[in-house]
Amino acid sequence: MPQELTTLSDLASLSFDEIIDVRSPAEYATDHIPGAISLPALSNEERARVGTIYVQDDPFKARKIGAALVSRNVAAHLEGPLANRPGGWRPLVYCWRGGQRSGSVAIILKQIGWRADTIAGGYQSYRRLVAAALYDAPMPGPVVVIDGGTGTAKTRLLGHLAAQGAQTLDLEAMANHRGSLFGPLGTDQPSQKAFESRLAMDLARLDPSRPVFVEAESSRIGRLIIPPSLWKAMIGAPNLRLTAPLAARADHLLTAYPDMIRDPDRLDDTLQKLTRYHGHDQVSAWRALAQAGDLRNLAAGLIATHYDPRYARISRAHAPDARVLDLPDLSDSTLAATAARIIATH
Repeated sequence: MPQELTTLSDLASLSFDEIIDVRSPAEYATDHIPGAISLPALSNEERARVGTIYVQDDPFKARKIGAALVSRNVAAHLEGPLANRPGGWRPLVYCWRGGQRSGSVAIILKQIGWRADTIAGGYQSYRRLVAAALYDAPMPGPVVVIDGGTGTAKTRLLGHLAAQGAQTLDLEAMANHRGSLFGPLGTDQPSQKAFESRLAMDLARLDPSRPVFVEAESSRIGRLIIPPSLWKAMIGAPNLRLTAPLAARADHLLTAYPDMIRDPDRLDDTLQKLTRYHGHDQVSAWRALAQAGDLRNLAAGLIATHYDPRYARISRAHAPDARVLDLPDLSDSTLAATAARIIATH
């Protein structure tokens, strides 16, 4: 019997061993239930072909061709990724609407002897729950924002808070972006829907009686938008503002941006984008430091001249009453002790 999802937390409580997304690879890449594996019933090209036949030619013909394609693809999955699944394996299968693709795959898996089932309404029912959690419902519990200028190790502090048992949301990890001009992690960010899936599932696991700590961000992280329920909570949340000596912040940036250090051409291209803010002379001086390998002075100059003035304007407007935590350094011992004090206070 198809499984009805009434809340996102239902996914954690369902007694299934694995979630299988049988939509096309393109659909899966755009967004999927976190943790689901991709075993497409139809490839991107096959899905387009069957859909065209269904609309422009004959629905019966489309279903017959689709059934043959699905059977061949499922056979490949059975001989490949599913070859080692035991007899008691329980998969939960979904497609776009919970219809023919997931139903067809589930029937085959059941005939083998596996206790397979589907999600009623498929991905669309899951997506409605994600949208409701992020666009309609209020945040499940109080938010505390960890703020501070660039290089104050906010993300590392979040890690120490999590290690000591606090609830945290690492938005930059979810967005695959560090929230600045130098911020992209890897080659690309997830889609907006995939970002929202990661966020919504993390929210579903929160204890609403305890605070959740979030790093301060603008309303966008790279090209991704923070959904309104969380953004509204962040704007109105208590704000803890980290400060640290400039030298410590510069050293921290050298460890936080190893990808930039390894790729001089990318660093130079990024520095040139600052010309419209600081002019050719200043950017030429920064590029010269980079080319000479003087990255510590480059980091200090970027903090003092580019990041701090912008941060000062934003912080005055959005968090004028922040509680300041003045850190003597950014060592792990200092950050761990700071996390302990924050947890005790909140």
